[in-house]
Amino acid sequence: MDFIDPHLHMVSRTTDDYETLARMGCVAISEPAFWAGFDRGSADGFRDYFEQLTAVEPRRAAQFGIQHYCWLCINAKEAENVSLSREVIAMIPEFLDRPGVLGIGEIGLNKNTKNEATVFLEHLDLAIEHDQLILIHTPHLEDKYQGTRMILDMLCDDSRINPDRVLVDHVEEHTVAEVLDRGFWAGMTLYPVTKCTPDRAADMIERFGGERLLANSAGDWGVSKPTAVPDLIYQMRRRGCDEALIRKVVHDNPSEFFAKSGKFVEPVR
Repeated sequence: MDFIDPHLHMVSRTTDDYETLARMGCVAISEPAFWAGFDRGSADGFRDYFEQLTAVEPRRAAQFGIQHYCWLCINAKEAENVSLSREVIAMIPEFLDRPGVLGIGEIGLNKNTKNEATVFLEHLDLAIEHDQLILIHTPHLEDKYQGTRMILDMLCDDSRINPDRVLVDHVEEHTVAEVLDRGFWAGMTLYPVTKCTPDRAADMIERFGGERLLANSAGDWGVSKPTAVPDLIYQMRRRGCDEALIRKVVHDNPSEFFAKSGKFVEPVR
């Protein structure tokens, strides 16, 4: 089955991973801006990173017939530095017209601090000013529920935000219902240990159905697996799930959401 991975950090993966993904049916990915494994010291580091996301990675992906899209921001881990964040945010419009840029993300909270919230709101202003889709990072582990509620409240308090143009990622069993109830799209990140396993994701799909639910691997610097979406496909087939439901979650939903950017091209095989 063809699939789209809506959240996959290929800058942290080898070229062999592209080849493996292509063999397993991946036709497109989107890569949010994220942490480099260390805190960058200047806006120039982000300029180089945005060049990598918008020019270098699309060429790597194209070698294997995979479409590559991306999102731009300064991530929540580095948002505690407000002055640096503002420099980066001011730079982002230079890149927004590039063909593979879907929107602003992944923005959100890490430790749920005042500075992170300030930078988050300034990213929202940027997205609204330039009519961009928004991809949200929700915190991990014990901070997730509180951070997700804080993010959803800030989004819903802004009348300019259209929930149908916002994807809230890293949902788990205790946050997915509220994300969907408030009209947002929800992303399940499939990790071998933390976040959400394919088995737990299948449970959520069986409980909530396939509307506005997406699945991704993240595939970042830590313990992660870039082929986790095929693992979910396998898990759902083992349970006897309808093929149309599986395709909706792993292909049709990301395609529908990305199309709202006006830049996504439906892959043809």
